[in-house]
Amino acid sequence: MRSAPIRAIALLTTGLLVGAFGYGAANLVPTFHRVPLQMRLEFHTELMRNNSISMQLTMAAAALTCLALAVISTGRDRLLAAAATVFVVASFLITRLGNVPINYQINDWAVDGVPTDYATLLTRWDIFHFLRTGTALVAFALIIVLAVWGTASRADKI
Repeated sequence: MRSAPIRAIALLTTGLLVGAFGYGAANLVPTFHRVPLQMRLEFHTELMRNNSISMQLTMAAAALTCLALAVISTGRDRLLAAAATVFVVASFLITRLGNVPINYQINDWAVDGVPTDYATLLTRWDIFHFLRTGTALVAFALIIVLAVWGTASRADKI
């Protein structure tokens, strides 16, 4: 079936996306709250420098494969793939409009010192991170449903 490879890649890329965000939510965010502030700022700055390309590529790959799956699918499968695309794009927008501007501020804090409202901004970063993790998780779940119970999956078993 022509959609099987694209379904597999969409499953992989959305899984990688939620896995990366999920690791951050489950491990990095709690650790950030337990270490001294300056350590967090320095680590956060370096982490974001390393993450920027890989996470952008992962989000782009997930969005493009979900969109490709929506284009080649029909009926309910198309709706599931389109919805997954919307949730991946939401993860990107939350990242770009929510987390990234705060990342730029954190970069400055590591050098110039923290402002008085730093805790509020760090809390906002956490909220944006949990939101983008949630949207990535929904996208992954939709692709799982499509891969396991979609029309193409049933046709492959016949």
